[in-house]
Amino acid sequence: MTLDDHAEDLASDLGVDKQEVKQGLENLVEYSVPVEEAKQSLRRKYGGGGGSENTGPSAADIADVDTDSGSVTVTAVVLTVGTRSIRYQGDDHTILEGELADESGTISYTAWEEFDLEPGRTVTIGNASVREYEGRPELNFGESSTVEQADEALDVPYEVGGDRDLAELRAGDRGRTVEVQVVDVETRTIDGRDGETEILSGVLGDESARLPFTDWNPHDELAEGASVRIEDVYVREFRGVPSVNVSEFSTVTELAEPIELGGPTRMELRDAVGRGGAYDVELQGNVLEVRDGSGLIQRCPECGRVTQKGQCRQHGEVDGEDDLRVKAILDDGTATVTAILGRDITEQVYGGGLEDARQQARDAMDQEVVADTIREELVGGEYVVRGHLSVDEYGANLEATAFRPADDDPAERAEAFLAEVDA
Repeated sequence: MTLDDHAEDLASDLGVDKQEVKQGLENLVEYSVPVEEAKQSLRRKYGGGGGSENTGPSAADIADVDTDSGSVTVTAVVLTVGTRSIRYQGDDHTILEGELADESGTISYTAWEEFDLEPGRTVTIGNASVREYEGRPELNFGESSTVEQADEALDVPYEVGGDRDLAELRAGDRGRTVEVQVVDVETRTIDGRDGETEILSGVLGDESARLPFTDWNPHDELAEGASVRIEDVYVREFRGVPSVNVSEFSTVTELAEPIELGGPTRMELRDAVGRGGAYDVELQGNVLEVRDGSGLIQRCPECGRVTQKGQCRQHGEVDGEDDLRVKAILDDGTATVTAILGRDITEQVYGGGLEDARQQARDAMDQEVVADTIREELVGGEYVVRGHLSVDEYGANLEATAFRPADDDPAERAEAFLAEVDA
């Protein structure tokens, strides 16, 4: 059924204007409330009762639950419990979310009512609806569902509790706990749901990785250099990498012992691209090509986009501002990425600053000469690039934070690889 069909049926049952009901459904669904839960919410609002239209859902193993399952009953162990606030129809609503498991697998969940959920407890959840979240099925349950402690506890091969290293976090995780050092933090003002709002953003690190974070309810404990334990965070994707989100329900506690920071994660290009992105990663490969749009370029003074023949895609004809950058194709034999070097690193590679580039372009009466100089320096060489990798429909791009020639011996590396293959 379409949303329009649901609205028509519900309006007929309740004796309410269809457009009013449809608007209510659209508002709830926009905030990821499952359709059946949204309908129950509107029934309560208009005094039409809270009975569910879905009766007798079948019991299912988690591994068998998919987005076509409709409503199901599952018995599972609660692995994690997180709390978050969302807003719909002008009201704040607190939800519980996390992960469940049985012997067959795991699944994420969202609970729209305050059920008694505790990590480690085995529960039977009746009449839970299934929706898609982050490309996977997720259980949703609310007033029309039941949550009861199961008669027997399940023994599942999964870790109970949300403690994770940063390298283990994935987009979609909820109810996680991390122990980290605040590597970098700044206060920003954004246009939030209540108007201008101050938030914190920056970078967290531990021995395993570094990841960006946002604190939507600034905690004083998140100061640069502080080592803290943060309980109940959720993880979203930001520019292709996991981003830690701290909320009003998160607990931040200072640690007595400092958290040691590890270096960047060294990966093969194939593995980094296969993960869909990586933060503070170090990749090594040969520069096969310096792409067009490198060297001396012009940017729109309004949005910073690179202009083409004085035209910005967003702002039309503009008086562009000069800048330097490199877009280099890096290949290690397993995959390729485009390494993007900003002005500071480009100046090191080029051997001069912006004014030097302008002068060379004036002397040659061709600004492409700057890119040609960079090509002669880079193409064919092997380099180590550190930065943040994002992967989307346009390809894999590495925003470089450091760039240097590889200092290991290729012959020794080849011998070590062959020895590993023969072992």
